[in-house]
Amino acid sequence: MKYLNRPVAIDKMNWESNRFLSLHRGFTLFLLVLQSSNVFGQNDSLVLVNKDIIVGELKELKQGVATIETDYSKSDFKVEWEKVKTVRTETEFLITIETGKRYNGYLKSIDDDMVSLVSSTDTLATVSMGDIVFLKEVKSDFLSNLSASLSIGYNYTKADDLSQLSVRSILGYRAKRWEARANYNDVRSNRNNSNAVKRVDASLGYRYYLKRNWFALAETSWLSNTEQNIDLRSLGKLGLGKYIVQTNSIYWGIQAGASFNNENFLVEDNVIANNSAEGFFGSELNLYDIGDLSLLTRAVLYPSFTEKGRWRFDYNFDVAYDLPLNLYVNLGISLNYDNQAIDSSSETDYIFQTLIGWDL
Repeated sequence: MKYLNRPVAIDKMNWESNRFLSLHRGFTLFLLVLQSSNVFGQNDSLVLVNKDIIVGELKELKQGVATIETDYSKSDFKVEWEKVKTVRTETEFLITIETGKRYNGYLKSIDDDMVSLVSSTDTLATVSMGDIVFLKEVKSDFLSNLSASLSIGYNYTKADDLSQLSVRSILGYRAKRWEARANYNDVRSNRNNSNAVKRVDASLGYRYYLKRNWFALAETSWLSNTEQNIDLRSLGKLGLGKYIVQTNSIYWGIQAGASFNNENFLVEDNVIANNSAEGFFGSELNLYDIGDLSLLTRAVLYPSFTEKGRWRFDYNFDVAYDLPLNLYVNLGISLNYDNQAIDSSSETDYIFQTLIGWDL
């Protein structure tokens, strides 16, 4: 009878051991599934020309550089688009190609150079890798489509207690067919026993993208500076523009239209008001395939329709050098010229700015 009870104890021990092993295997399987879902939740992949493969979440392509987030790095990878051999995404993108056409879809490489742009139900287009000049994740939340930058510069000299402050900021929002952008630039200088010097310019612009790299534009801008005695110049513009060249290394565009100029000049504590109708012709060039440097230059000519012989000219030149952590150093030049400036003021006002900034 003693021996009859032993098999029962052995069976009980085996049952408890098997139950423990089953629970352990189930828990291990759960961890594997959890880890696999984390890995395979990011299914975008880039194959580089050196045969390296990067798997993660492709965020954007801008100015010839693709940004991809991975699980195995705390920092996002920056990859030059020309170094990408093939691409495959499960993320939906706003896609812009060199001809100016825009799509919402996914990217599927079909060979070493050609890429299909597809929706959930159809193939939208087939283009070469080099034809793709802009990618941005399509998300429903407002913040994901925002872009912003802030630059600050400050100088102080003990002699005459001279202080100078420069602030420049940009805020933008980009959708499939349109883009809005706001700029603010403020330069102030204070010195003992001398009048304060200031220059403030700001703008709010809207562009609606048409076919074949054409776009319609509307813009309002403001300018105030002490050099030309401009208390406030408000300018409203309507026009058309076209990108002549738009690639992963350069874009060059032109624009033209009509504007209405409302000006208030401050001369010896007296305010002089002036209104005029103008045309405008402008050109903008952006170079960004030069290492960590990028260059932007813009020129706009304003011939007056209502003031005989008057014309104005605005010019901007910016060079930026990228630093880690989305920081950059910027050197900027801005110039305003008016061939019929108000009495006792200068025809030309210009500033040189050296700033350090942060880009979102």
